[in-house]
Amino acid sequence: MTALRSVIALREHHAAQKAELHRKFSDPAKAAPLLQALAHLTDRTLGELWDRHGFAGDVLLVAVGGYGRGELYPFSDIDLLILLPDQPDPALLEKLEVFIGELWDIGLEVGHSVRTLSDCLAEAEKDITVQTALLESRCLCGDRQRFADFRDTVYRHIDPKEFFDAKLLEQQARYARFQNATYKLEPNVKEAPGGLRDLHLIGWIASALGLGNNWRKLAAMGMLTHEESQKLRRAERVLRCIRIQLHWTAKRHEDRILFDYQNPMAADFGYVDNQKQRASEQLMAQYYLAARIVSQLTPLLVRALRTRIFSQIGVEVTPLNERFQLRGPVLEISRPDVFQQDPSAILELFLVFEQENYAADIAPETLRALWHARARIDDEFRANPRNRQLFIDLFRQPAGLTRIMRRMNQYGVLGRYIPEFGKIVGRMQHDLFHVYTVDEHTLMVLRNVRRFAIAAFTHEYPFCSRLLAEFARPEALYIAALFHDIGKGRGGDHSELGEHIAADFCNEHPLDPEDRKLIPWLVKHHLVMSSFAQKRDVYDPEVIEEFANLVGDQRHLAGLYLLTVADIRGTSPKVWNAWKAKLLEDLYKATQRFLSARSMPVQSWLEDRQAEALRLLRLYGLRDDAHQAFWDQLDTIYFLRHDAREIAWHTRQLFARIDTDVPVVRAKLSESGEGLQVMVYTKDVADLFARICAFFEKAGYSIFDAHIHTTRHGYALDSFYVYIPDHQKDGYRDLIGYVEYELANQIARQAPLTAPGKARLSRQLKHFPIQPRVEISADERGGKYQVLSITAGDRTGLLSTIAGILALNRIEIQSAKIMTLGERAEDNFLISGQILSDERAVRHLEGDLLAALQL
Repeated sequence: MTALRSVIALREHHAAQKAELHRKFSDPAKAAPLLQALAHLTDRTLGELWDRHGFAGDVLLVAVGGYGRGELYPFSDIDLLILLPDQPDPALLEKLEVFIGELWDIGLEVGHSVRTLSDCLAEAEKDITVQTALLESRCLCGDRQRFADFRDTVYRHIDPKEFFDAKLLEQQARYARFQNATYKLEPNVKEAPGGLRDLHLIGWIASALGLGNNWRKLAAMGMLTHEESQKLRRAERVLRCIRIQLHWTAKRHEDRILFDYQNPMAADFGYVDNQKQRASEQLMAQYYLAARIVSQLTPLLVRALRTRIFSQIGVEVTPLNERFQLRGPVLEISRPDVFQQDPSAILELFLVFEQENYAADIAPETLRALWHARARIDDEFRANPRNRQLFIDLFRQPAGLTRIMRRMNQYGVLGRYIPEFGKIVGRMQHDLFHVYTVDEHTLMVLRNVRRFAIAAFTHEYPFCSRLLAEFARPEALYIAALFHDIGKGRGGDHSELGEHIAADFCNEHPLDPEDRKLIPWLVKHHLVMSSFAQKRDVYDPEVIEEFANLVGDQRHLAGLYLLTVADIRGTSPKVWNAWKAKLLEDLYKATQRFLSARSMPVQSWLEDRQAEALRLLRLYGLRDDAHQAFWDQLDTIYFLRHDAREIAWHTRQLFARIDTDVPVVRAKLSESGEGLQVMVYTKDVADLFARICAFFEKAGYSIFDAHIHTTRHGYALDSFYVYIPDHQKDGYRDLIGYVEYELANQIARQAPLTAPGKARLSRQLKHFPIQPRVEISADERGGKYQVLSITAGDRTGLLSTIAGILALNRIEIQSAKIMTLGERAEDNFLISGQILSDERAVRHLEGDLLAALQL
């Protein structure tokens, strides 16, 4: 009982001391010393427990990893190595098992390994992570001389060249997991580019070389200037303090600065909302600044360490011009004062790097000189015709544009040359579908457009690649991508603001006259094609004619299509899907056809669509007149709202069931390859749409498009496009059978509609709620229909809630366009109903919908 009580007492003492340290370092901005204090507290706790067991001196308790560096975050794992004698006896192993169990009893989150020296060396040989952890080892208990011998042995077995290459490959893989993006809205403070792990990387490589991992030491060796050393130390302190507070706020080991934590953390740091920025944005601005400094300066150190590891003796120097030369595969300035004497060389550096296929990197001293010379980019620099030509030439090179633009942004050159771009660097977007800051998103879009032009990526989007290959002067698209969101954060419509900024830029730079008009036009209209595809009926000839009149010609159409695809793909990995790709491509091809014909009467569209549907029906062996009785019940609107393939599918399923008393439900894999296409045919009832929505929502399926049609003889003929969760996609055959059987049964039963359960909100919506918006307006084309537009936070049951309210008010839905952007729903319905002619009733309906949409 005494041992048990002592363990309990030790647990209580450790918890009390940890809480005291939390109180002592309660100011998050000054919390960095807490790391050492927590490590020392843990050292003492482990030492006391170790001594109680009376282990022999040849058994070592060693701290490794981050704990081995002498720093411990509030809820980080405590990484331990128990170093055994070469021949451990069974009694020792049993004693160690008890010791490890007591570590958990004390409440320590321990990651441990129990090994001999030979075991350690063998594991380090196989796993670079183990080798790295051993570099950061600290003796806690046991014979110090044996530990010193252990350290010496570990270091002797490290090959600095192999270690360096392995850690750089590890970094590349880590960056790839984060899409090489420094400025995500919910960044990982430890692992993301510009995070703490990049600083650790320098320490590991320096330690492998026996240089230590102190910034002052590295500066004393000439690898950093004093100013750079101070900047890195400040950035490291900011990142550490943010990670410490993140742990306290989450009350667990958490390295992602999620929206859930940004507001409370900002309050803890003392930030308050002001007219320009939320408190959370002010906190994240400090994170982005620190991450940017790390991203700027650690590559200099990596390259300096590479030079130290890999001998430069005998490396061939190749002059390129009087300002630049290649030292092996590394581009460098030919003398230290190049940028000071000729500021235009700042832009020329990036152009030469693009043009030289053999240039693998830029020398650290050149980047350092660039960093210190960036202030030379002023109004006079921007007005220099040579510099304007150099900047445009960057967009005309066959390779390297994306890499160059990222470098220019990383070192502050891009934001200085285009001051308006500097204002969007690190700017957050709380629209709940962008996952990057504005500048990071912009560079993602530029990358996406550029990939269309690279042969190695043709397989990703063959249609886009073909269009770009045929697009004269593609630099116009790249520049439009760079400017498309540059107006954000200024108040007002960012597309129109961006148009003016882009127009000024184009008028000042050496561009083709046609492109000087095209680029601002693309910036102004970069959201239009997406809106048409996702909110309008892309199979309606009048919609196509309206869109064709907007774009005017093939070049504008192709440019807008390519920019739109790149833009949607650059918002978030979750926003783009095959259905959106199909809608955009169908809109492009229909518009292209209209532009080619110059005019396309509705009757011509109708005849062509019906002829194509009949051709498809003949492939299935139907007699020539099999369709007639069914088509007699369909009006012109049906044929204009459905493409030929869908008309043929409906006809095959229904030509023999025109007057059925039993609901017909048919489903098939969508032609987009993602989700199901579902047809429902049954006698029409007022709340049918709401019932169908409720069925899909209960099953966990998302509706992203719906065509609602009523035949001449009173049957509902509805088409739904349904997205299936990833974990259910392997069993499409079973899903089709389930939907066809269960939905038909539910419609046939006509059970009373039940109110949807309480929706579970995403964590993003909890912290950044979307104010619902409801608007009912006349259809632009006139007629008996109204357009209901709804914007709200997306959640389960949203669509059936809307449909239920409309059904109660005897509102008929003619079509539904369901657009989900991350956590944001933007839905549009074409509706009709008697109450829509009563202004007071319409206001009441809008109020009911708003009340139901409130989170």
